[in-house]
Amino acid sequence: MRTNLDNMKNKNVLVIGLGKSGIAALQAMLKLGAVVSVQDSKPAEEIDPQLLAFLEGRSVTCYFGKNPEDMSVFDILILSPGVSPDLDFIQEAQKKGAEIIGELEIAYRISRGNFVAITGTNGKTTTTTLVGEIFKKAKKKTYVVGNIGVAVISKALSAEEDSWMITETSSFQLETTRYFKPVVSAILNLTPDHMDRHKTMENYGKAKAKIFENQDESQHLIINYDDKTCFALSEGCRAKVVPFSRREILDFGAFVEDGILVIKNEQGEKIPLCRAEELQIPGTHNLENALAAAATAYFAGIEPEAIREGLKEFQGVEHRIEYCGEVDGVRFVNDSKGTNPDASIKAVEAIKGGIVLIAGGYDKGSSYEELIRSFDGKVKHMVLLGKTAPKIKEAAEKLGFRNSVIVKDMEECVKEGFRLAEPGDTVLLSPACASWDMYTSFEQRGKHFKNCVERLGK
Repeated sequence: MRTNLDNMKNKNVLVIGLGKSGIAALQAMLKLGAVVSVQDSKPAEEIDPQLLAFLEGRSVTCYFGKNPEDMSVFDILILSPGVSPDLDFIQEAQKKGAEIIGELEIAYRISRGNFVAITGTNGKTTTTTLVGEIFKKAKKKTYVVGNIGVAVISKALSAEEDSWMITETSSFQLETTRYFKPVVSAILNLTPDHMDRHKTMENYGKAKAKIFENQDESQHLIINYDDKTCFALSEGCRAKVVPFSRREILDFGAFVEDGILVIKNEQGEKIPLCRAEELQIPGTHNLENALAAAATAYFAGIEPEAIREGLKEFQGVEHRIEYCGEVDGVRFVNDSKGTNPDASIKAVEAIKGGIVLIAGGYDKGSSYEELIRSFDGKVKHMVLLGKTAPKIKEAAEKLGFRNSVIVKDMEECVKEGFRLAEPGDTVLLSPACASWDMYTSFEQRGKHFKNCVERLGK
């Protein structure tokens, strides 16, 4: 359901959480004439002074470090992705008639653009960026937004009817959607993540499946055929289900045949795109991402030639298996985007030769045994930091891996990793954890790693 923009005038809106998406939602609601209040768990003294001045100048009611006393006054609550809908004051507002939605949902309602939505445990940023590049090759008006770092709502009012919103969507964003209806949706994979929030894999899968909940027969869901837990989510989907596989030749969908990425369309026509070896992004997981991106673009109506060009020219994204230098024969790779064990497993698999792995960070309730089992002789040492360091070390030792050391910060990690590595080895930052115990984001963590590597080489 798209909204008449006048419908927001004089609505009482509470924006919860003042990160990027919260600030963008606040600005959009003010522009549309809503009566806006904001809430953030931080006290006022921890809020950016410029933001405080902006809020005061716009007469925005602020609840910093506290909750509103009367939740019955609000028509809509807009939640930032990190805010759980289960919080007591949010539940109270819902009981009193407020609509509880997220920034993704409100952005969809107020935008005239066409949405492509991509989710999955891993590979979202790479696939979303690649799809965006393919759309740009096809000369489409393209906005690459969402969990990738650009709030959807910040571009929602700019998008026109011929614009495309290529949107990375997290489970947190999807769980607060109601009418969100992309033209093409994609689910890349499903492995345990965010168990501290979702509690069970079933809940996590249900949140991901909301991406196609409102799609109809004229639209498409792109989904991983090789990941059976993921593919099972498509049961009951009304949209046309388009499988992709790097392991099997399919009757319909995207797959690899004789080393060539191929799409077989609804008419049975086989469309060759490029050779797998022509991709510039390493690892089998990136072959899956490329297949998903190609299928997403094709079923959104993009011509094969633009898809071919995009696939061949794409060089990956920052903080995802990103080469960032060599010192005395030791390579350094930044995979700060590896925020769960499965992502780090894929990074280990993608690296050739011996590895010194830097891991650890904020604990999302993950188990690390599968990560340790994936080492297969490639990982020679682990250098651990952050809150999960003892937990990862304990898991490793239980499985017989004893070459682990815990250090206090990233600078020490890089120095120790370099000391332990031999020429030809790779020091790989792939934390298998979120960054929030020591950094504001995985981007900040990755930049710090690269700065430490740069200083090491001087």
